[in-house]
Amino acid sequence: MELATETPGLTLRTPEGRPFLFDPGALCLELLPTGGPGALARYEVLHEPADLVRWAAESRLPGGLDLTVSADELADARMLRNALHRLAADRAHGRALAAADLEVVNARAAGEPLATRIEVGTGSGAVRRWVPGATGARLLSTVARDAIDLFTGPYAHRIRECGSHDCYLLFVDTSRPGRRRWCAMERCGNRQKARAHRARRSETEGTQDPKEPKE
Repeated sequence: MELATETPGLTLRTPEGRPFLFDPGALCLELLPTGGPGALARYEVLHEPADLVRWAAESRLPGGLDLTVSADELADARMLRNALHRLAADRAHGRALAAADLEVVNARAAGEPLATRIEVGTGSGAVRRWVPGATGARLLSTVARDAIDLFTGPYAHRIRECGSHDCYLLFVDTSRPGRRRWCAMERCGNRQKARAHRARRSETEGTQDPKEPKE
Protein backbone atom coordinates (compact mmCIF):
# COMPACT_ATOMS: atom_id res chain seq x y z
CA MET A 1 0.00 0.00 0.00
CA GLU A 2 1.12 3.55 -0.78
CA LEU A 3 -0.26 6.69 0.77
CA ALA A 4 -0.69 9.97 -1.07
CA THR A 5 1.00 13.06 0.33
CA GLU A 6 -0.03 15.88 -2.02
CA THR A 7 -3.77 15.35 -1.60
CA PRO A 8 -5.73 13.65 1.18
CA GLY A 9 -6.22 9.98 0.62
CA LEU A 10 -4.40 6.78 -0.15
CA THR A 11 -2.89 5.52 -3.36
CA LEU A 12 -3.94 1.87 -3.37
CA ARG A 13 -3.43 -0.79 -6.01
CA THR A 14 -5.86 -3.15 -7.67
CA PRO A 15 -5.11 -6.90 -7.72
CA GLU A 16 -3.71 -6.28 -11.20
CA GLY A 17 -1.29 -3.69 -9.82
CA ARG A 18 -2.98 -0.55 -11.17
CA PRO A 19 -2.83 2.41 -8.75
CA PHE A 20 -5.93 4.40 -7.84
CA LEU A 21 -6.60 7.22 -5.40
CA PHE A 22 -8.92 6.39 -2.50
CA ASP A 23 -9.93 9.20 -0.15
CA PRO A 24 -11.77 7.77 2.88
CA GLY A 25 -12.57 11.27 4.09
CA ALA A 26 -11.16 11.04 7.63
CA LEU A 27 -7.86 10.30 9.32
CA CYS A 28 -9.30 7.43 11.35
CA LEU A 29 -10.60 5.73 8.20
CA GLU A 30 -7.22 6.11 6.51
CA LEU A 31 -5.92 3.54 8.96
CA LEU A 32 -8.32 0.82 7.81
CA PRO A 33 -6.66 -0.22 4.50
CA THR A 34 -3.52 -1.23 6.45
CA GLY A 35 -5.22 -4.53 7.33
CA GLY A 36 -8.16 -5.58 9.44
CA PRO A 37 -9.92 -8.27 11.44
CA GLY A 38 -10.78 -11.75 10.22
CA ALA A 39 -10.26 -12.34 6.51
CA LEU A 40 -8.85 -8.81 6.12
CA ALA A 41 -5.73 -9.87 8.03
CA ARG A 42 -4.22 -11.02 4.73
CA TYR A 43 -3.84 -7.33 3.80
CA GLU A 44 -1.79 -6.54 6.91
CA VAL A 45 1.02 -4.04 6.34
CA LEU A 46 1.72 -2.95 9.93
CA HIS A 47 4.34 -5.60 10.65
CA GLU A 48 6.87 -3.52 12.58
CA PRO A 49 6.98 -0.11 14.30
CA ALA A 50 8.58 1.50 11.24
CA ASP A 51 5.44 0.66 9.24
CA LEU A 52 3.27 2.77 11.55
CA VAL A 53 5.81 5.59 11.41
CA ARG A 54 5.63 5.43 7.62
CA TRP A 55 1.83 5.45 7.66
CA ALA A 56 1.76 8.56 9.86
CA ALA A 57 4.26 10.36 7.64
CA GLU A 58 2.21 9.63 4.54
CA SER A 59 -1.26 10.16 6.05
CA ARG A 60 -3.23 13.40 5.97
CA LEU A 61 -1.48 14.55 9.13
CA PRO A 62 0.77 17.58 8.54
CA GLY A 63 4.36 16.69 7.71
CA GLY A 64 7.36 16.99 9.94
CA LEU A 65 6.20 14.63 12.69
CA ASP A 66 9.21 13.07 14.45
CA LEU A 67 7.54 9.89 15.69
CA THR A 68 8.81 7.03 17.83
CA VAL A 69 6.77 3.82 18.00
CA SER A 70 7.29 0.82 20.28
CA ALA A 71 6.29 -2.78 19.63
CA ASP A 72 3.47 -2.49 22.20
CA GLU A 73 2.19 0.66 20.53
CA LEU A 74 2.17 -1.11 17.18
CA ALA A 75 0.02 -3.89 18.69
CA ASP A 76 -2.31 -1.20 20.09
CA ALA A 77 -2.52 0.36 16.61
CA ARG A 78 -3.68 -2.91 15.10
CA MET A 79 -6.23 -3.35 17.90
CA LEU A 80 -7.58 0.17 17.35
CA ARG A 81 -7.70 -0.30 13.59
CA ASN A 82 -9.63 -3.56 13.88
CA ALA A 83 -12.13 -1.98 16.27
CA LEU A 84 -12.56 0.97 13.91
CA HIS A 85 -13.05 -1.41 11.00
CA ARG A 86 -15.91 -3.19 12.76
CA LEU A 87 -17.47 0.06 13.95
CA ALA A 88 -17.36 1.67 10.51
CA ALA A 89 -18.82 -1.43 8.86
CA ASP A 90 -21.57 -1.63 11.49
CA ARG A 91 -22.39 2.05 11.01
CA ALA A 92 -22.41 1.68 7.22
CA HIS A 93 -24.90 -1.19 7.40
CA GLY A 94 -27.10 0.22 10.15
CA ARG A 95 -26.05 -2.25 12.83
CA ALA A 96 -25.64 -1.44 16.53
CA LEU A 97 -22.12 -0.45 17.50
CA ALA A 98 -20.38 -2.99 19.71
CA ALA A 99 -19.60 -1.75 23.23
CA ALA A 100 -16.26 -3.59 23.27
CA ASP A 101 -15.10 -1.79 20.12
CA LEU A 102 -16.25 1.56 21.46
CA GLU A 103 -14.25 0.93 24.62
CA VAL A 104 -11.09 0.33 22.56
CA VAL A 105 -11.58 3.73 20.91
CA ASN A 106 -12.36 5.46 24.20
CA ALA A 107 -9.32 3.95 25.91
CA ARG A 108 -6.98 5.22 23.20
CA ALA A 109 -8.65 8.64 23.06
CA ALA A 110 -8.18 9.11 26.81
CA GLY A 111 -4.43 9.48 26.37
CA GLU A 112 -2.58 12.64 25.40
CA PRO A 113 -2.83 13.40 21.66
CA LEU A 114 -0.22 14.76 19.31
CA ALA A 115 0.34 18.47 19.87
CA THR A 116 1.52 21.38 17.76
CA ARG A 117 2.94 24.76 18.67
CA ILE A 118 3.39 28.09 16.96
CA GLU A 119 6.87 29.39 16.17
CA VAL A 120 8.33 32.45 14.50
CA GLY A 121 8.49 32.05 10.74
CA THR A 122 10.15 34.05 8.00
CA GLY A 123 9.52 37.78 7.96
CA SER A 124 6.59 38.70 10.19
CA GLY A 125 4.84 35.34 9.78
CA ALA A 126 4.47 32.33 12.03
CA VAL A 127 4.56 28.59 11.43
CA ARG A 128 3.04 25.58 13.11
CA ARG A 129 5.31 22.73 14.15
CA TRP A 130 4.82 19.46 15.95
CA VAL A 131 5.80 19.38 19.61
CA PRO A 132 8.82 17.08 20.00
CA GLY A 133 8.42 13.71 21.66
CA ALA A 134 5.62 12.29 19.52
CA THR A 135 4.91 8.66 20.42
CA GLY A 136 2.75 5.90 19.04
CA ALA A 137 0.38 6.33 21.98
CA ARG A 138 -0.11 10.02 21.17
CA LEU A 139 -0.67 9.16 17.51
CA LEU A 140 -3.34 6.61 18.41
CA SER A 141 -5.04 9.09 20.74
CA THR A 142 -5.23 11.55 17.84
CA VAL A 143 -6.70 8.88 15.54
CA ALA A 144 -9.20 7.75 18.20
CA ARG A 145 -10.33 11.32 18.87
CA ASP A 146 -10.84 11.79 15.15
CA ALA A 147 -13.01 8.66 15.19
CA ILE A 148 -15.11 10.02 18.07
CA ASP A 149 -15.64 13.25 16.14
CA LEU A 150 -16.66 11.26 13.08
CA PHE A 151 -19.03 8.78 14.74
CA THR A 152 -20.76 11.47 16.81
CA GLY A 153 -20.71 14.25 14.22
CA PRO A 154 -22.91 15.40 11.33
CA TYR A 155 -21.39 12.94 8.86
CA ALA A 156 -21.87 9.79 10.96
CA HIS A 157 -24.83 8.76 8.79
CA ARG A 158 -22.62 9.05 5.71
CA ILE A 159 -20.13 6.34 6.66
CA ARG A 160 -20.46 3.86 3.83
CA GLU A 161 -19.00 0.75 2.28
CA CYS A 162 -18.14 0.80 -1.42
CA GLY A 163 -21.16 -0.18 -3.50
CA SER A 164 -19.23 -2.72 -5.56
CA HIS A 165 -20.10 -6.32 -4.72
CA ASP A 166 -16.45 -7.30 -4.31
CA CYS A 167 -15.02 -4.20 -2.60
CA TYR A 168 -15.18 -3.58 1.13
CA LEU A 169 -13.39 -0.24 1.44
CA LEU A 170 -15.07 2.10 3.93
CA PHE A 171 -15.33 5.86 3.63
CA VAL A 172 -17.31 8.88 4.80
CA ASP A 173 -19.09 10.81 2.09
CA THR A 174 -18.27 14.47 2.73
CA SER A 175 -19.51 15.66 -0.67
CA ARG A 176 -22.25 18.28 -0.75
CA PRO A 177 -24.77 16.09 -2.65
CA GLY A 178 -24.09 13.11 -0.39
CA ARG A 179 -24.43 10.59 -3.22
CA ARG A 180 -21.00 8.97 -3.24
CA ARG A 181 -21.28 5.20 -3.80
CA TRP A 182 -17.81 4.05 -4.75
CA CYS A 183 -14.41 3.89 -3.11
CA ALA A 184 -13.12 5.65 -6.24
CA MET A 185 -14.71 6.42 -9.59
CA GLU A 186 -11.50 5.44 -11.38
CA ARG A 187 -11.80 1.94 -9.95
CA CYS A 188 -15.18 0.63 -8.79
CA GLY A 189 -17.19 3.44 -10.34
CA ASN A 190 -15.77 2.78 -13.78
CA ARG A 191 -16.08 -0.99 -13.31
CA GLN A 192 -19.78 -0.55 -12.52
CA LYS A 193 -20.25 1.65 -15.59
CA ALA A 194 -18.60 -1.01 -17.74
CA ARG A 195 -20.81 -3.75 -16.26
CA ALA A 196 -23.93 -1.67 -16.82
CA HIS A 197 -22.89 -1.00 -20.41
CA ARG A 198 -22.32 -4.69 -21.06
CA ALA A 199 -25.67 -5.55 -19.50
CA ARG A 200 -27.50 -3.02 -21.67
CA ARG A 201 -25.71 -4.23 -24.77
CA SER A 202 -26.48 -7.85 -23.93
CA GLU A 203 -30.14 -7.00 -23.39
CA THR A 204 -30.29 -5.11 -26.69
CA GLU A 205 -28.65 -7.94 -28.59
CA GLY A 206 -30.92 -10.47 -26.92
CA THR A 207 -34.06 -8.68 -28.11
CA GLN A 208 -32.75 -7.99 -31.62
CA ASP A 209 -34.48 -9.61 -34.59
CA PRO A 210 -32.40 -12.72 -35.36
CA LYS A 211 -32.70 -11.92 -39.09
CA GLU A 212 -30.98 -8.59 -38.55
CA PRO A 213 -27.19 -8.58 -38.44
CA LYS A 214 -25.62 -7.66 -35.12
CA GLU A 215 -23.46 -4.57 -34.94
